[in-house]
Amino acid sequence: MKLTLFWHRRDLRQHDNAGLAAALQSGYPVVPLFIYDREILDLLPSRRDARVTFIYDEVERLARQTEQAGGTFLAFYGRPLEVFEELLTQHEVAAIYTNEDYEPYASERDTAVAALAQRHGAAFQALKDQVIFAKNELLGKNGKPQRIFGAYRKAWTEALRDEHLAPYPSRDLYTAERLARLPGAAPRPTLAGMGFEEFRQEVPASELPPESLVRNYHKTRNTPGRVDSSTRRSVHLRFGTLSVRELMRQARELNPKLLAELIWRDYFMMLLWHYPFTATESFEPRLRHVPYRNNEEEFRAWCEGRTGYPLVDAGMRELHQTGYLPNRARIAAAGFLVKHLLTDWRLGDRYFADKLLDYDMSQNVGNWQWMAGTGVVAAPWFRVYSPQSQLEQYDPDLAYVKRWVPEYGTSAYPAPIVDHKFARDRAIETLRAAYRAAQ
Repeated sequence: MKLTLFWHRRDLRQHDNAGLAAALQSGYPVVPLFIYDREILDLLPSRRDARVTFIYDEVERLARQTEQAGGTFLAFYGRPLEVFEELLTQHEVAAIYTNEDYEPYASERDTAVAALAQRHGAAFQALKDQVIFAKNELLGKNGKPQRIFGAYRKAWTEALRDEHLAPYPSRDLYTAERLARLPGAAPRPTLAGMGFEEFRQEVPASELPPESLVRNYHKTRNTPGRVDSSTRRSVHLRFGTLSVRELMRQARELNPKLLAELIWRDYFMMLLWHYPFTATESFEPRLRHVPYRNNEEEFRAWCEGRTGYPLVDAGMRELHQTGYLPNRARIAAAGFLVKHLLTDWRLGDRYFADKLLDYDMSQNVGNWQWMAGTGVVAAPWFRVYSPQSQLEQYDPDLAYVKRWVPEYGTSAYPAPIVDHKFARDRAIETLRAAYRAAQ
């Protein structure tokens, strides 16, 4: 019996799933599968990672739903090429369907899997699902990627049609008639079997956020002390338990600011696909050799929320305890690291990659390089935010700080590890010198 395989990655849902809908209409019974990719998981610094537990829970949910619908769901712990080599050898596979992923490793992996499928006489189909416009769909008049966000957003808005946000019928198609049953399929791996501890951090429901929250998003998004300061759906967008089309439809109807923030998501994924080297190297060539200090003791104080700047410390402590970091605290913490401490943005990005539940390479690389002044889109390198001014503007009542830094205002709270004016001048002079040296 010929089969179609559907490979879940960043799309852990049955509803409104572009690749899954296409697979279910391929004419062959479908076997959905997930691979716990050792190329990724083996690099994690801890075997106690809430994101792995979250993925595991969602994969098991998909497996139960598939079994209830009359099909078989496969899961493996291994390397994708090895897993597909075995599947293509054991079964007569007509095609492998999946959804596109724009990160550098994912692009290389998918090219290799497509070549392997071709050698076995199977097609490989990757569909656009996690963004509205991707790759070369919104180039500038010069045929190159839009590097100014305002121009990109204008082009995005003008190109948008209702059909771009229309849901795919994958859930309605998910029936026993379109699914394959594989008797004797190998058991799915367990967390313990993969060497991971069960560890959960609080994640909101994957349903759309309340309308009242979305309507007020532009008013609350920069108030880190409020529980409704954001939609808190970034984890679900990251792992695809919520369709971006769902949230964009709601945002288009209720709040243009939220829609604009979601357009940033498309924008950064487009930029990373065009400039994959920016995952590990500054886009701005004149700032690729900045003599960053990278002081280990100061970096540790930043990680642990002991800098003596309360908004920075509150954000880093919340990140450490919950896996979340509100927008304004994220800006304050990142800016402090790259400018006040003159620490390489890649160290901050790597730490966020280890701690953030919603870590997404394109968004984080784009925003870290923006803050450092080194990116495709970048804040002026001479802009250095004052942590104290940020505190006074965005947490004037200290509601956020008091929650996460209860010792603030007492002798137990440390003095600032660096003076703002001194650090500001040092950062500007260092970056100015790097610019001049590169000319």
